[in-house]
Amino acid sequence: MFDIKVERVLKKDINAVFEILADHNGYSHFRGVSQAALLEPGKEEKNGLGALRFIKLGAIKFHERISHFQRPTRLDYMVEKSNPFPMKDQIGSLRLETVDTGTKVTWTSKGRVPVPILGKWFEKKVQQQATKGFNSILKQIERTC
Repeated sequence: MFDIKVERVLKKDINAVFEILADHNGYSHFRGVSQAALLEPGKEEKNGLGALRFIKLGAIKFHERISHFQRPTRLDYMVEKSNPFPMKDQIGSLRLETVDTGTKVTWTSKGRVPVPILGKWFEKKVQQQATKGFNSILKQIERTC
């Protein structure tokens, strides 16, 4: 199982940070994300609860469903489908809170890669690469918004 936790304080307003993280189409502007799209809009808001987004990171593709949406403090998602290897029980959560210096973002993700023999190796790589990727996205938000 992989278990990722990235925390970072951004010197930005919580509402601005949340808008960027909730804008599924906008993920294509981040380095490492080659494609991003909103496949199904949310129930009450376009990027909100129930929305289905597609994210492509190099050769890896994800379909992620928004499972919790609480503006501007929380956004959770579940991976419904992934290629080229399956992921099971993968959940992610973005928690935001206002602090003295800006916005604290805590990004977590957990899941399994149920591939015989190589599954543990894939999980280790997912943990390393996703940690780098989450940090990179938050650094880019810090510089641009």
